[in-house]
Amino acid sequence: MTNSLGRRAAVDRETAETRIHVDLNVDGRGLATVRTGIGFYDHMLSAFAKHGRFDLELTCDGDLEVDAHHTMEDCAIALGAAFDRALGDRAGLVRMGDALVPLDEALIQAAIDLSGRPFAAVSLAFVGERIGEAPTEMVAHVLQSFSVGARLTLHVRQLAGANDHHIAEATMKALGRALDAATRPDERIAGEVPSTKGTLTT
Repeated sequence: MTNSLGRRAAVDRETAETRIHVDLNVDGRGLATVRTGIGFYDHMLSAFAKHGRFDLELTCDGDLEVDAHHTMEDCAIALGAAFDRALGDRAGLVRMGDALVPLDEALIQAAIDLSGRPFAAVSLAFVGERIGEAPTEMVAHVLQSFSVGARLTLHVRQLAGANDHHIAEATMKALGRALDAATRPDERIAGEVPSTKGTLTT
């Protein structure tokens, strides 16, 4: 059963391409220590944790000599899996959440359903190919990979924006805010799974 306190999880993911460790506290304060070897990705994940009020420790040793793809993808899968594990059967949660986040000229909307069904629809329009060492094409892939690991439905759309850094950062802030809203306990349904099917994990 999910409870409102101490929703924590640790996940280790190791492949021939990456070695990842994640420690997550859903009921945190937004404290983050992230080391992926990709500076802007660290920034993105730290912004996600800060604005979602999640405490997060994430380290990755990835094959960056190849490119950033495996590191960014696998970290998103592992982070999603940590949320899936920490939320348990998802009983007593609000379940759905959304956020509209501005960052200067950028405006991003994110909506989440802790449905148990992985799906992501992402509409972002970047100008360039990279932000630091992070390929801009990987931002959408990170969101898709996270939705798979966390087993949730995610919609993200860009309503405005011209600066790639702002677009990506606002996206991660919106993801954090929407997930914070969705994972909040709903005292009216304590102990109940918020689904007419009676389950969000099968």
